[in-house]
Amino acid sequence: MSGHAIEARGLRKRYGGRRRATTALDGLELTVPAGTVHGLLGPNGAGKTTAVRVLSTLLRCDEGRATVCGFDVAEQPDEVRARIGLTGQYASVDEQLSGRQNLVMFGRLAKLRPRAARRRADELLERFGLTGAAGRSAGQYSGGMRRRLDLAASMVTRPQLLFLDEPTTGLDPRSRNQVWDAVRALVAEGTTVLLTTQYLEEADQLAGRISVIDTGRVVAEGTADELKTMTGGDRLEVVVRDTAWLPGTAALAARIGDGAPETDPETRRVSVPVADRVTALTDMVRALHDQGVDVEDIGTRRPTLDEAFLHLTRAGGHTRAEAEAAWKAA
Repeated sequence: MSGHAIEARGLRKRYGGRRRATTALDGLELTVPAGTVHGLLGPNGAGKTTAVRVLSTLLRCDEGRATVCGFDVAEQPDEVRARIGLTGQYASVDEQLSGRQNLVMFGRLAKLRPRAARRRADELLERFGLTGAAGRSAGQYSGGMRRRLDLAASMVTRPQLLFLDEPTTGLDPRSRNQVWDAVRALVAEGTTVLLTTQYLEEADQLAGRISVIDTGRVVAEGTADELKTMTGGDRLEVVVRDTAWLPGTAALAARIGDGAPETDPETRRVSVPVADRVTALTDMVRALHDQGVDVEDIGTRRPTLDEAFLHLTRAGGHTRAEAEAAWKAA
């Protein structure tokens, strides 16, 4: 598949009556190239799940237009459904059935012949590392195993596009890593993935590009590194052993850095934005040594995706207009 797996323009969706209507999508614009992982990142109520439900034909939007795998989601829903897989926030497998029985059942529901359904089940069990547990009931699986089985079920028909709606909610770090490995394997074979998540590390690990959405529309988009730079780029940080050294260290940081330094007496930390992290660090180490400043720690760091997220959404105290202005200015 070439081109774009998803193209959405001006999607709007409201719930409730006119007097108490809740706007879930407010002109959402989204483009996802085929063969990539695209993250939808946003706070609770931002519209992530509603967007997935519209794009997967489970919900009709009030306004706007979207195509998935080249087909209109409103006018050609059957064509869209034949080409997509969907894994929701909670595992949809039958806990009374074994792993193999679950996958065979999904194959039969997808109109595979019995032999083909069994063959496909065995292929997926091997791919997702579940062959050894194939005969056990899904209710005996760990959380990570159930999510991998859920992913396998969504891949029975070899979809071109897979929707993952918060796929690791409630999982421990080890189980989360297992799901991440499974997603990477799918993408390596050419599957396009639209991932919604509240876990910033998950988006950072998996998504080539990320759309940050808030109040139903995209307020920023880019790679994880591009989003991080919107908070101001690299920073030089110095932690001194005694607060008495903070004023002098801040003065050095103002001279060496590329902006106004910030001082935190509680942590004895001075932080300043820098354009060239290596040169700034070298100059700062030399200056502190010359001044005889007793330093506990020094280094440069890049902003985290957490900081970018807070900076670009209302969770960081910004209005949507301010967030969009920050994106355009970056």
